[in-house]
Amino acid sequence: MIYKNYLKRCFDILFSILLFPILILVLIFISPIIFFSDYGSVFYIGKRVGRNGKIFKMVKFRTMIKNAPDIRLGDGSTYNSDDDPRLTKIGLILRKTSIDELPQIINVLLGDMSFIGPRPDPIDWLERYTDEERIFLKVRPGITGYNQAYYRNSADGKQKIINDVHYAKNISFLLDIKILIKTIETVVLKKNINIQKERIE
Repeated sequence: MIYKNYLKRCFDILFSILLFPILILVLIFISPIIFFSDYGSVFYIGKRVGRNGKIFKMVKFRTMIKNAPDIRLGDGSTYNSDDDPRLTKIGLILRKTSIDELPQIINVLLGDMSFIGPRPDPIDWLERYTDEERIFLKVRPGITGYNQAYYRNSADGKQKIINDVHYAKNISFLLDIKILIKTIETVVLKKNINIQKERIE
């Protein structure tokens, strides 16, 4: 309980401050490439469901063309594919390496997110959760989490919620360390980048 209620947030603040200079360096290098790919915004800012159901603005490096349409899978989860026509060339690289998630360090520092926790869903998902599933809303959403570490984008929406509930009920320092190590392995080896399911528009 001490880790969950106090130490986890302390670690988030400490590491977000330590990693902020790295974010600035990446921003300096990546920003011109993103901008000149189609003369659009460097960042994507989307409304997401946060802790206790609070809506917040999550920031990422933009990976899609300007005014890209919202495409979902049949279960309502986000469509991901290497041949997604909405992705820019630099966006595809950012997605595969997960560099597009780096700006969320700002969200961690502000307290909207944690480094490790359930990935935040779009706001239209808020009404879909059952009372039992809503337990994971008591936890700050994360830059990475159980799903990203072990499944990345290969699990469907329902399975992701089940995994998020499991995480929320079993938060510990050891579990977070395991997730962090597994995340690094998944990203480096480029495992489960996309889920192959029929999309809907």
